[in-house]
Amino acid sequence: MIRHSCSYLLIFTCTIFFIGNSLLAQSVLEVAAEVDRLIDEQTQPSPNDVCNDETYLRRLFLDITGKTPTLDDVLVFGLENHPEKRTKVAELLLQDSDFGVNWGRFWRDVIYYRRSNDQVLLGAASAEQYFRNALNNNLSWDQVTTDLITAAGDIREDGRTALIAAQQGRPEDTVSEISRIFLGIQIQCAQCHDHPTDRWKQEQFHELAAFFPRVALRPQMDPRTFLVYAVDRFRFQPRMNNNRFIGTLEHRMPNFEDPATPGPEVAPKFFINNESLPLGTTDQDRRSALARWVTAKDNPWFAKATVNRVWAELVGEGFHEPVDDMGPDREATAPAAFDYLAGKFADSGYNMKWLIATIVSTRHYQLDSLNRRSYDQLPFQANTIQPLRSDQLMDAILNSLQFPELPERAEDLLRRQFSQTFGYDPNNLREEVSGSIPQALLLMNAPGLSRQITSRPGTMLGNLLNEVSSDRQAVQELYLKTLSRRPNRKELATNLKYIQQVGNRAEAFEDILWALINTSEFKTRN
Repeated sequence: MIRHSCSYLLIFTCTIFFIGNSLLAQSVLEVAAEVDRLIDEQTQPSPNDVCNDETYLRRLFLDITGKTPTLDDVLVFGLENHPEKRTKVAELLLQDSDFGVNWGRFWRDVIYYRRSNDQVLLGAASAEQYFRNALNNNLSWDQVTTDLITAAGDIREDGRTALIAAQQGRPEDTVSEISRIFLGIQIQCAQCHDHPTDRWKQEQFHELAAFFPRVALRPQMDPRTFLVYAVDRFRFQPRMNNNRFIGTLEHRMPNFEDPATPGPEVAPKFFINNESLPLGTTDQDRRSALARWVTAKDNPWFAKATVNRVWAELVGEGFHEPVDDMGPDREATAPAAFDYLAGKFADSGYNMKWLIATIVSTRHYQLDSLNRRSYDQLPFQANTIQPLRSDQLMDAILNSLQFPELPERAEDLLRRQFSQTFGYDPNNLREEVSGSIPQALLLMNAPGLSRQITSRPGTMLGNLLNEVSSDRQAVQELYLKTLSRRPNRKELATNLKYIQQVGNRAEAFEDILWALINTSEFKTRN
């Protein structure tokens, strides 16, 4: 298990002066500056300062790679005075394979947290792998979306099946997720009646579901898995849509007056542009057409949905909240900035690395962080403190404590334990994420963690105390290794006083390390 695929110390110092036709070309900085200007124009310029280098570097590492910087990373970055050093280190991190790992897990969670059945988690690992490879290879986001909409195959072998598998191939649930994730529109509220607050009609929802009636999810027993497949001919045609092991030729509207009787057949029609297909169209043509219309440049909701979700993940507050509830009947915060950034993302060819590079280059991303604002406070006045996702928190602990290499099975078990305890749905508002007693108990009582927090030989703390005789320097390095910053004067004085009171150096430092790992600062991205 690799904590970092490389140390950035030498790479950063060797490449900081390189300026050329790189990912973060001058156009990215220009777009970022224009986004800042438009936000300030439509809200109010923030009185808060840009965060210091230590805060920025930890924030950037966690946001891009899901891992914390090393002590050397922090020290070298602080000494560098190049005016574009923040942009350059972002470029390095976007080229690292950990970028795909981190964001692959994010998109896996976006899809699988809204799953209809736990059995479909058999495909979660292949989904993570697909996203990791696609993001590291910078596959355009419209192609990723097309892959997910048109996929077929074994869910344990082909991660592109994730979205359909997570909803067990059910047309209504599948198109609800497509609309929510890739358009930012919750059209599922129109499934049983016209949408109560938006313009969408019940018929439009079922016309969207009519792109997927021939898709089904078939269980396989040896090995245990599921197959996403579609057929265009049936020896026996079910009257209703509820048998999702075989699908149906056409989608039917529900008959609410007589639920036992099937309603009328509905032809596929896309509610954004009103493009339609006739009854009898093959499955491949249906789903290919839907993917084409969803990702079309003249469909502004595709770019907006992605920009809003990624901006919210990085800055802490979306242009729309919740991130998946936009649409023409919703008003955005700073709409000119939102439209501008979404348009530039489309112009980039839906380049995800470009989008992230641009957002982290904005001043609004680099502002000092604060807790979530109340409803009567101005938006975008600070970056917002974010709880670490379970994978990020686990990697932060593994990195900070410099865990020895773990067998793959042991790491998978630990990661599942962290996911069950610290995991949360990334589709939800972050203010809905809160701490819990099981979380505190896991950090306090997990045997593997307890062994690494000791000062015995070979542990991070043991090595530190053996190499550094000065308590002052040891406290400073411990803060850098865990929180990626130096302690302030009060913290340093308090820790030195505590070490003196305890009278046992090893015991005192174990207490300090345990306290740092359990702070809210360690468990959040500031």
